[in-house]
Amino acid sequence: MEVSPGPGAQDDAPSGHLEDVIALRVREFRLAQGISLAELARLTGMSKAMLSKIENAQTSCSLSSLARLAEALAVPVTALFRGIDAEREAVFTPAGQGSQIVRRGSNVGHLYQLLGSLRGEHKRLEPLLVTLTEASEVFPLFQHPGTEFLHMLEGVLVYGHGEARYEMRAGDSLVFDGEGPHGPVELVELPVRFLSVTAYGHLA
Repeated sequence: MEVSPGPGAQDDAPSGHLEDVIALRVREFRLAQGISLAELARLTGMSKAMLSKIENAQTSCSLSSLARLAEALAVPVTALFRGIDAEREAVFTPAGQGSQIVRRGSNVGHLYQLLGSLRGEHKRLEPLLVTLTEASEVFPLFQHPGTEFLHMLEGVLVYGHGEARYEMRAGDSLVFDGEGPHGPVELVELPVRFLSVTAYGHLA
């Protein structure tokens, strides 16, 4: 049976947002599985009154209560906290307004447009829109930490990574280790446009 906390105990002092999220998740999972409040009380050994308080954000759950709820609802305990950290940084870049990056090849019709950048405590995500409008015999090769994702939007090109070569057309994608030398090898059909997203791992 659920032991009611005494006066001043933590379960009688809901802090607000945390209780709202847990209340929403518990009710969401319970209803999704067609479990009544009475059935959930039976499965957890908690009283219907306590469960009602939890689902109405009128009390704070102890760790043991959360564990019993998660087991009864067949979800990880962490699922009951989903949404607590919903406020995250986002970067919006309107079409045509990304910052232009000057790189080798920029003077021969190679345009690198930064669409935004997110930096966390140990990570960075960098999306680029690359537009190649003029043929060139010499292409810059890049090497960098992290993993890069390419998605072709327009045109045809041969892209190299290490010794491998990939002919890429609109709709094709390529994921590779950025430490390997990579870059366009041949422009087959102009203009060429592709999205490049680089995910850097743990940063010093």
